[in-house]
Amino acid sequence: MSARQFLFLQGLPGDFFADLAQSLQKQGNGIHRVNFNGGDVANWPLSGAIHYHGPARHWPSFLARLISSRGITDIVLFGDCRPLHRVARATAAGLGVIVHVFEEGYIRPDWITLELGGVNGFSPLPNDPDWYLRAAKSLPGVPDRVALPSAIARRARASIAYYAAALSLAWAFPFYRTHRPWNPLLEAGGWLMRYCGRKSAAIRSAAAMACLGNSPYFIFPLQLNSDYQLRAHSDFDGMQPALAEVIASFARHAPAEAKLVVKSHPLDNGLADWRRRTLSYAGALGVQDRIVFLETGDIGLLVRGALGVITINSTTGTLALEASVPVITLGRSIYDLPGLTHQGALAQFWTAPERPDIGLYSAFRQVLVHRCLLHGGFYDASTRHALIAAASRRLLSARPLTLVRARSRIAPSALLVPAE
Repeated sequence: MSARQFLFLQGLPGDFFADLAQSLQKQGNGIHRVNFNGGDVANWPLSGAIHYHGPARHWPSFLARLISSRGITDIVLFGDCRPLHRVARATAAGLGVIVHVFEEGYIRPDWITLELGGVNGFSPLPNDPDWYLRAAKSLPGVPDRVALPSAIARRARASIAYYAAALSLAWAFPFYRTHRPWNPLLEAGGWLMRYCGRKSAAIRSAAAMACLGNSPYFIFPLQLNSDYQLRAHSDFDGMQPALAEVIASFARHAPAEAKLVVKSHPLDNGLADWRRRTLSYAGALGVQDRIVFLETGDIGLLVRGALGVITINSTTGTLALEASVPVITLGRSIYDLPGLTHQGALAQFWTAPERPDIGLYSAFRQVLVHRCLLHGGFYDASTRHALIAAASRRLLSARPLTLVRARSRIAPSALLVPAE
């Protein structure tokens, strides 16, 4: 088999993409890279990198020439909704290049996603529940895994180093615009304030939990405002309109004895005061005594005790499905299937939520694990070697798919790969 030529675009801050590229290179494959900012440069110690200094409007033609001149067979990226990456996906599709998309794991925790073509609304996986039930019959079970330790400190260090390098070399990339809504310096300030206020946040959350007591509750976990999965795969342009819609619907339709828990995202930078906004909405609608805002807390434990989970397309939804807790998605998600999630309107969810079919979820999870999940974490040192090896095998085993808009029309045999 002839060597493949892998073009790496942007990944998460850190050395995961560089380590993966080295693994592929050692197996005789060509490695290429495009750097868009100083952080990309700092995260890529290998040769073969090109610095893209041009404006966004020239990126499609630049990429097409690069693919042709270097014989690129595969593109590897993290986050298929970033503007530069959406262009790359479209360009690659036209030229017959395979696109491998990494993302945070569909299933939480301890998994990462690696899927052909795209994720969530761009995934080639069918949305037919019966297909998953049939496909799972030919697959081995999912082995039990030891829970991974938290790697938040390692992730924080990698992010600080990345954005520091991006700022220091900003002069060399004058046209680059981050996909994130905040300037890195502002984000750093937000994180510093959040770090300094962590004890106060814990005290407020403990008091809020005490007010919740034994009341029945629904939970709405906030997603990051910078999350392109939210923006690209829903009708919301951020969390604020989603928050307003959920609280308004709760105020109008939820049972009087029920409460709504709004949970902050653990990686939120603190620049938007979601606690104040949430309680302000609640006060305007006269339900301030029924809304509980938590800045900290075990999301898994909270989900297991809930009457239902309202989400846009957060992976918290799979935590709820695992626990047989009803889920409604307000956006497009890989797990939004008849039989798994509530298929009716949000107004009905408060009083008659559809409970997930645990057998269907088991089959769905089985297919996901064998098709597009890898065990490990981008920042977990204990699984790094095994994760890189598994990701390399998955990349090298991939063959082009004819992606179509109707996900259920893709041949099942083309979607299943051996378990890692």
